[in-house]
Amino acid sequence: MRGPPVQIEIWSDIVCPWCAIGRARLQQALATFPHASGVDVRYRSFELDPSAPRVREGSQADHLAAKTGRSHAQVATMLEQVSATAAVDGLTFRLDLTRSGNTFDAHRLLHLAAERGIQGAVNERFQTAYFADGEPIGDAAALQRLAVDAGLAADEVVDVLASDRYAAEVRADEAQARALGISGVPFFVIDRRYGVSGAQPVETLLGALHKAWDEQSPLPVVGAHSATHERSPDAACTDDSCAV
Repeated sequence: MRGPPVQIEIWSDIVCPWCAIGRARLQQALATFPHASGVDVRYRSFELDPSAPRVREGSQADHLAAKTGRSHAQVATMLEQVSATAAVDGLTFRLDLTRSGNTFDAHRLLHLAAERGIQGAVNERFQTAYFADGEPIGDAAALQRLAVDAGLAADEVVDVLASDRYAAEVRADEAQARALGISGVPFFVIDRRYGVSGAQPVETLLGALHKAWDEQSPLPVVGAHSATHERSPDAACTDDSCAV
């Protein structure tokens, strides 16, 4: 008899482009995984820039150039490369339009969404709005509209945004990340036994899924899929100098 579902916890931030890419790649892996119905995915909170203002003024290119010390031409090339990578995975990025800001409230709403069973849909709505539509992810009015669009009840969203509900849960996720040694996102933790760092290729995520599933099987599995793969150094975000 099977044990509990395979648990995938993903530490990520809304404004992390590699988190959106990693989400898309996991979705592709699950689409071909024969036991996808037995996999439970949970997004955990991680703030790349906890000190960010609610809505950051100025262009993203200006912010990244100042933060990284790179020229505007270098920043433009970096943004183009990330957008091209996203396109391969079916995502539309308009990084010239992004309006970054503090993501704490967005993470609180994701905890509400987890309780209502629609966390994945709300997370995807937030990321699409940020990366493709230029929505200000730290603005309360924008968050309320997007969360309701994704299926949350308007009165519950208003209540969360007007209070400190789920603040402790966000902080607990971040404390767990520190305890696990997670310093960059996305970071996938499978059954609290395996970690996958960065937006790994689909085949790597699929291999990890097979390994976790096989190890829950009642009999040993011969020829289990391998999840070993070198992580690309550019496939994760470690702070707000990332291309967001």
